[in-house]
Amino acid sequence: MNLKRYRDFVIVLLALAVPFWFLRASMRDPKQNTGADRIIISIAAPIQYAAATLARGLSNLWGDYIYLVDVKEDNARQASQIARLRERVRKLEALEEENRRLRRLLDLRQSLRTDVVSAQVVGKSTNDFFRVVRVTLDREARDIGSNLPVLSADGVVGTTLKSAGDTVDVRLVVDGGSGVDVVVERTGARGFVRGTGDESKYSCSVEYVQRTDEIEVGDLLVTSGVGRRFPKGIPVGTVTQVVRRDFGIYQQVYVAPAVDFSRLEEVLIVTTTPPEETPPQAQRR
Repeated sequence: MNLKRYRDFVIVLLALAVPFWFLRASMRDPKQNTGADRIIISIAAPIQYAAATLARGLSNLWGDYIYLVDVKEDNARQASQIARLRERVRKLEALEEENRRLRRLLDLRQSLRTDVVSAQVVGKSTNDFFRVVRVTLDREARDIGSNLPVLSADGVVGTTLKSAGDTVDVRLVVDGGSGVDVVVERTGARGFVRGTGDESKYSCSVEYVQRTDEIEVGDLLVTSGVGRRFPKGIPVGTVTQVVRRDFGIYQQVYVAPAVDFSRLEEVLIVTTTPPEETPPQAQRR
């Protein structure tokens, strides 16, 4: 029991004395070092070097960890800010596109010498009989009858079908029951655009184009103004295919509508008959 107590005492004494000896030997003038001091210093040097290296490594590791934590937080803040900016850019681009559409629609409205009512597309319907969109007017539909021209900034949309309150159903120009008298803008050749009624795509065909009439793929068809139904010169579609046969009176012509109905949002409904154009001879008189 006494041996154990003395052993513990010796261990405690060494634990207190050894660091003191190392410190004493390190702080003394090298010229005054004894042999024991030099032995202690030779033993302590690698230990001190290892301890200093370990401390520097731990310090660098901790510094790198703190740096990475800061970088991660900074990246998260920047990612959040980038997401907000992208959303803001998307909204601004949408507003810019809407303003562009509305400016074009306003230009069309000002160029027409008729009374018009603006409307917003609120629904679309396709079935075996009709290709129809439903629009909401900017005022009551009491004076909106049927078979009135409906236009967009890109061209002819179709004609009114029926109205109820402030909503109007519009028969699209691609519907099988729709028809528009047109001319080829480049050559003046006449024809009659009729919707194909195809449910898989928006398309039209041109009837009554004579074999001798000049018409080519890419030609723009515009309203002729005949019958004063549609204002004159409004785009209807672009020729996509011309089939010329060796027999018959007419050519077979297919047209893509000028209006992208899948993206249609705003329209104008023409509520009065376009004025009759004065012939050039009458103007000279």
